[in-house]
Amino acid sequence: MQLKANLLGKSFSFKDVKEVLAKANEEKSGDKLAGLVAGSDLERVAAKTVLSDLLISDLYEHPAVPYDIDDVTRLIIDGTDTAVYNRIKSWSMAELRAFLLDSQTAEADIKEISKGLTAEVIAGVCKLMGNLDLILAANKLRVTATCNTTIGERGTLATRLQPNHTTDSVEGVTASLFEGLSYGCGDALIGLNPVNDTVSSLAEILKRFDAVKQEFGIPTQICVLGHITTQIAALKQGAPMDMIFQSIAGSQKGNEAFGFGIDTVREAADLLRQKGTAKGPNVLYFETGQGSELSSDAHFGSDQVVMEARCYGFAKAFAPFMVNTVVGFIGPEYLYDSKQVIRAGLEDHFMGKLTGIPMGCDCCYTNHMLADQNDIENLAVLLASCGVNYIIGVPAGDDVMLNYQTNAYHDAAAIREVLGLRPIRAFDAWLERMGLSENGKLTKLAGDPTFFLKGGKR
Repeated sequence: MQLKANLLGKSFSFKDVKEVLAKANEEKSGDKLAGLVAGSDLERVAAKTVLSDLLISDLYEHPAVPYDIDDVTRLIIDGTDTAVYNRIKSWSMAELRAFLLDSQTAEADIKEISKGLTAEVIAGVCKLMGNLDLILAANKLRVTATCNTTIGERGTLATRLQPNHTTDSVEGVTASLFEGLSYGCGDALIGLNPVNDTVSSLAEILKRFDAVKQEFGIPTQICVLGHITTQIAALKQGAPMDMIFQSIAGSQKGNEAFGFGIDTVREAADLLRQKGTAKGPNVLYFETGQGSELSSDAHFGSDQVVMEARCYGFAKAFAPFMVNTVVGFIGPEYLYDSKQVIRAGLEDHFMGKLTGIPMGCDCCYTNHMLADQNDIENLAVLLASCGVNYIIGVPAGDDVMLNYQTNAYHDAAAIREVLGLRPIRAFDAWLERMGLSENGKLTKLAGDPTFFLKGGKR
């Protein structure tokens, strides 16, 4: 294993695979704060040069966190198809990249070899790709999942309708919900981030979501994104629940900082299959975001992209319905500006797809980041062009509870029209029956929440 490179008369040496991976990464402010970035563009190119010559086996044999101390590593390694891995372990990372981008490589071929790839390998090949490479490779892949409806089919772009409210007022939430539905949002999920993480608050909102879903016959899923333990308690007390949510990290230590472990997720999944209101089989929802492990000192000296890829390896073990990267939510401490946010969004989507999970993206930014609404609209279009499963929708792109900016309710309709995409099939048919959409385009009822107050009648 060669960890040296000579470029332009200068010699660069790296102490281990972890350093190669970190310094081959595109610049991120979080990695810079952690002291992991290349010291110059030339050193970054040298790290990429070394990385391109490493074998798949080199990265497989050097996980970011040792197997014996980390259950995320164990999930990833134990879930790797040994037969597939043995067939491809002698490929160089450059050969893997070429295979993924070759126009003759079919989707089925990529999905087959992906069974033998660990998170570190997936992160590694990601670092050898430009933005257009990430778009091209991701566009070859579709990953579907079924809760009440099926997400991820080619030709679709779904949305999570996020009707957050500053006080969890059920009536305020419902007004926002009706507006989002009128714009054709909510086919992936009607999902609220609660202010109050209590069983009673979650149950009250879930009951309203379920009532609206039943009254108007909406083919979708519902969830309130409290802590996983609060959701479990609400479900045990009879709250209607299609899915259970949890933010996840790329290490056991990171998940423990979030207040849960593998056994908690297994309990949630088992309970949903007994008491949940969805047909399944995919009944879990995970969220991630580059840099979260740095916040809890749970990155073990690895860079943001590697730890993010490990989140996806963790998620895959539980066959979720939805995974999304909240790509700019943590702020400029980890992704400094729009350039870094757009790069991270494309990286995360590609890595999620190659891992084999149903991947979406919250294309977002915070008010103290060097980004604006145009930037996240650009990211949403780029991701939709390569088959992202879903994006988020909030009123006017401004989440009044979480105090960040993301896509507006009407953004998805515009992107669908531009790229010739449709909502999830069952939801698309519902929109047409309700008169909210005609031949895939919104009608004059779009943006009028009073339509539902009138019983959904024109």
